[in-house]
Amino acid sequence: MSDREKDVEILALRHQIGVLERQPDGRRVRFVPGAFASLLHGLPRELLRGVRLLVRPGTVMRRHRDLLARRHAARSRPKRAGRPRTVRSIRVLVLRLARENPGWGYRHIHGEQVRRGG
Repeated sequence: MSDREKDVEILALRHQIGVLERQPDGRRVRFVPGAFASLLHGLPRELLRGVRLLVRPGTVMRRHRDLLARRHAARSRPKRAGRPRTVRSIRVLVLRLARENPGWGYRHIHGEQVRRGG
């Protein structure tokens, strides 16, 4: 085992002990998924099987994948929700048509827009 792998294992064990010390008696152990998963992510699976963990290596890897998926989803989400704004010239034209022709409904105004190519 390399020095880096030993250091990671020591950090993982310290993290587990810290989590256990913070848990009230009889409560289920809860890890911060991102911190623990990212800590162990670089280790090979064979080494993870030999490390004494409170969770299985598959759980650690799943949490890491979930963390990456959430990060990707957050970055690829559109910046503004909803429908894009209408171009100002079109909005002015629609309001002018509605003002000049009070008997027209939105369908008639839409039809005029289609005929004009707007």
